Order: sequence, then structure tokens, then C-alpha cells
Amino acid sequence: MSSIRKLPSGKYQAQIRPVSGGKQLTKTSTKRYVVEQWLNEQTAALVTGTFTHPRAGRETFASYYAEWSQRQVWESNTMQAMALTVKYASFRDLPIKSITRAHVEQWIKLMQKGTGTSRKQPLAPGTITGRLRVARTIFRAALAEKKIPSDPTLGVKLPRLRKAEASMQIPTPAQVAAWLDHSESHWRALIALCAFGGMRLGEASALQVGDIDFLKRTIKIQRQVQRKGAEGGRPEIRLPKYGSERTIAAADGLLTELSKHIALLGLQGQPDAWLFTTGKEPAHHNTVGYAWRRSRDAAKLTGFTLHDLRHFYASGLIAAGCDISTVQHALGHSAPSVTLNTYTHLWPKAEDRTRAAAQGMFDAVFNPADESLTNKTRRSPQTRA
Repeated sequence: MSSIRKLPSGKYQAQIRPVSGGKQLTKTSTKRYVVEQWLNEQTAALVTGTFTHPRAGRETFASYYAEWSQRQVWESNTMQAMALTVKYASFRDLPIKSITRAHVEQWIKLMQKGTGTSRKQPLAPGTITGRLRVARTIFRAALAEKKIPSDPTLGVKLPRLRKAEASMQIPTPAQVAAWLDHSESHWRALIALCAFGGMRLGEASALQVGDIDFLKRTIKIQRQVQRKGAEGGRPEIRLPKYGSERTIAAADGLLTELSKHIALLGLQGQPDAWLFTTGKEPAHHNTVGYAWRRSRDAAKLTGFTLHDLRHFYASGLIAAGCDISTVQHALGHSAPSVTLNTYTHLWPKAEDRTRAAAQGMFDAVFNPADESLTNKTRRSPQTRA
């Protein structure tokens, strides 16, 4: 219900009750058109669902997040990613209701330049995109709670992401062999797990002897090692990324490498023993990072990352004819779309399949299977007299 009345003082007062039985809002002015305009704005906001209480959204972006995050059910790594984004958001101390698209665009620009980031270095386009998604999640929560009238991240342009085929580095088999040959004996198995099991660093670091079933030729991925805290710290054992718990069908060669590793460290009969350790704890990211970089540099493969071995594994599965579902499960992706978005350029294109099928028909006609028995070679059309 809304109305405009003239007060004894001669001023005009508009009044509206947004919620039936709720508190009434008023606007007073000496000019009638001012209160009419205000009343029209409030009515339109109620109709379109963009109404916010005048007193709502006064808390800062950071304080709203602090209160809202306590009500969320998140994995610890998700919470860390959210907290890190909020900590370095350039508008974190502004009232959430006053944050505009211009503020968000300026934040994007600062991240591109490396200003206001944890390492004081420009962030990659993918990282910037991830942080904007985090901020958007928070703004949309505030929008749902009627704290803000609209989402200021809408329409914000992001740095262009490089295409997967341009940005992805896949080492050759010879380069992987050199990487393994130059690794220290007690780290060789970890590099092999990444190259021939497609494991992430944290997954490989968290393996225990009991996760390997030599009879069934499988390896279970059921935990990961992550650094505690948003910016590093002591190792922490967590569940794998969402959808990443899996059982890998291990190649015999990989199992042989793991068997040698277990014998090297004397871990036989110790199912709870960590395969890779830093003291009594599972291997820390810094220790593992130093080890694989040292072997990589010794093999003169500077420029590759440990994650490139995961790409090597995926490319091998695809080249062998594995379908999307198989590759998704082997890599522990949460959905087939993740696998496709990352590796779609590695799957044979329609013209490749057409060409291969046509060649198969050609071989069936001119190089039949019983050719060796007849000892006759059927000439192709081009060679016939």
C-alpha cells in the first residue's frame, strides 16, 4: 500500500509499506514531484523484484562475506579460495550496496597489473576469471537477501583465455623418459604416478602403501595433501577435489615402479605408510616441488610443469581410443564437460575419422587379409594397365 499526503507544515510525504504488516517507509519533501518520483521508484522496484531496504547493504563487502560464509557448507579448500578472493578484493571495505560495475572493472585491471595480489605479480586470465566467479557468488547471495538491488559483476569483461591447444604443453615420450632418468631414486615413482596415472601433485603425495592393490592392478585415490591456510602452511590431509575419488586401472609398468619404490624405502607390509614423506608427514608441496623441478632441469626440460605430465597421460588415453567417460574417470574430473573443455582438441575430428574409415575400406579392397597366403598383390586403380 502506498500514498502521498500533505503535512500541516506544507510539505509532501510519500509512504509505502513493502511487506504487508511490516514497517512503513516514508519520503518527505517540499515539492510533490520529488516524493512522487521516489514512490514510483520504490513501486517499480517491488514489481521487478529489485527492491532493497534503504538501510540494507550498509555493511562492507568483507563483513557481509564474514557473516554469510559462516552459514555455508563448504570444503576447506573452497573456503580458502573464497577467503583469498575477499582478502585481496579492492572494494572489500566498501559498503556492499555502493559497489558498482566500475569498482569491479577496476579490480580486474589491478589483478592484471599485479597490484593488490598476494605475490605482487600479474595474475593469469584463468585465475582472474576464478576470482570474479567467487565475487559473483557473494554478490548474488547478497542480491537474494535483498541487500543490493543488482549484481555489479554482470557485463564485466574478463581477460581473454588462451585456447587449450595453444596453452597446453604435452611432453613427448622421450622427454618423459629423460625426466624419469634424471630423477632421484626416491622421487622417481612420484613422477611416474603423474605421467602414467594422471595424478595431481596432492593426490600422489597422499598415497599410502595400502592404496595400491598389486593383485587387482589398481590404485585408489581417496585423499590429497594440501597446504593449510590460504597462502601456504603445514600439509593438511583432505578429501580429493569434488568428483576426484576414483580407482585407477594401473599399468603393469607403473606397478613395477611402485614395487621398486616400496622395496627401496622398506615399506613392505606397512599399508598405512606414506609413499612419499617429509619427516613423518606426507610430502610437503615445497619438498615435492623442489624435487621434480630439479629432475626436470637436469633433463633440460625447463618450461614444463608437473601438471604437464597429467596432460601427457590424458593425451595417451585419447590417442589409444578411450572415450570421454573413460578419460573423465581416469583423471577424476567432476563432469564430462570438464574433460571436453580441456582436451577436446586432442580427440580426432570428423574429417580424421572419415579419412581413417575410407583408408580402411581402401586397405580391405587392395590389401586383403589373405594377401600373404596368395602371395599376390592387388594393384590399385592407378597402377592398372
